[in-house]
Amino acid sequence: MQQKRNGLPARHELKYFINPAELEALRARLRPMLQMDSHCAGGRPYVIRSLYFDDIADSAFYDKQAGVMHRDKYRIRIYHYSDREIFLERKRKLGDLIQKSSVQITRRLCDQLVEGDPTGLQRSDNPLLQDMFVQMRTRLLRPRVIVDYAREAYLHPAEDTRITFDLHLRSGLHSVDLFNPDLPTVCPHDRNVEILEVKFNNYLPDYIARLLHGVEAERSAVSKYILCRRYEPL
Repeated sequence: MQQKRNGLPARHELKYFINPAELEALRARLRPMLQMDSHCAGGRPYVIRSLYFDDIADSAFYDKQAGVMHRDKYRIRIYHYSDREIFLERKRKLGDLIQKSSVQITRRLCDQLVEGDPTGLQRSDNPLLQDMFVQMRTRLLRPRVIVDYAREAYLHPAEDTRITFDLHLRSGLHSVDLFNPDLPTVCPHDRNVEILEVKFNNYLPDYIARLLHGVEAERSAVSKYILCRRYEPL
């Protein structure tokens, strides 16, 4: 297991719903001015699949709905449906800021966690794996829903700014078949919108703010996890 990111500084994360026409206009502004993420091979979005976990009381779901200011969310994340890189991640909400921790795990450990078995994590020297053990043992943290989308990402070094279009959001409903590229999924949106995210460390640089000025997008506390569980009888 290879540690990737543990204890990253908390960052700002602004989320919006944006319609396809506004997205295309913003894309035309960003492409000449910002660098695309290296994962966007040939300028194309890359596919992200996440399997989100929640506890016996669905605390991550209900705390988000209630607007609880300090909360954690756990997921396993892969790219292009492949097991070449698998990450266990914790996304921590700290008031208006977001902090992420991440560790690369093996396919074997991934399958073990999907089955609800944290055996052995208590002996790890990685704090996130130790925390996952505690959560799975004491709060019965278990897989809940698969979330699929394609990400188009633009980067700027000032304040580590990152602007992403998260496209074609899909829910895997009740399945935990993480590596199945043919998994049946459904769109959880009622409207023809995509998700725009703007992430930065301390402040949004003026240069980036000018690129975003005038874009019609609806600020939202949107959660892909919440959207993708909308069909469940919670």
